[in-house]
Amino acid sequence: MENTTYDSPTRFGYEILRDHVLPSILGNHEDEILYWAGKEVARKFPIFGVDELPEFFKEAGWGILTFVKTTKEETFYTLDREDGTNVQNRSCRLEAGFIAEQYQKVNGFLTECYGELNVKDSLVYFQVKWDLKAKTGV
Repeated sequence: MENTTYDSPTRFGYEILRDHVLPSILGNHEDEILYWAGKEVARKFPIFGVDELPEFFKEAGWGILTFVKTTKEETFYTLDREDGTNVQNRSCRLEAGFIAEQYQKVNGFLTECYGELNVKDSLVYFQVKWDLKAKTGV
C-alpha cells in the first residue's frame, strides 16, 4: 500500500464541505453551531497574543484578516476571503467564534464577536466586543 501524505485539502474540496455539506447538515442552526465550533477550534489551537490572528487565518485558509482599530472595549477587523469564493452565501460565524474565544482567553473578559458581510466590497467586517465587568476564570 502506498503511503500518501496530503499537505492541504484542495480549495474545491474545502468549498464543497464549507458551502454545501455543512449548511445541509446544520440547517437552520448553522450560524449558532459554527460559532460554537469556532470557539472549540480556538481552544484546540490557542494563540499567545491576538497579533497572531492574521497568521492563523492565513494558515487555516480562511482569508486575509486585517486589524482596523481598537477602543477600550472593542476591536475591529476585516476579512478578505481573497479567493473569490462564494462569500455571499458562506456564514462567517466559525471565524467569529474563533476570534471571540481567542480574545476571551488572552484578555480574560467575556467576549463576543459579530461578523457582517458587505456585499459591495466582498469583505466581512468583524466587531470584537468584551465586557470589562465580566471577568472569566482564565
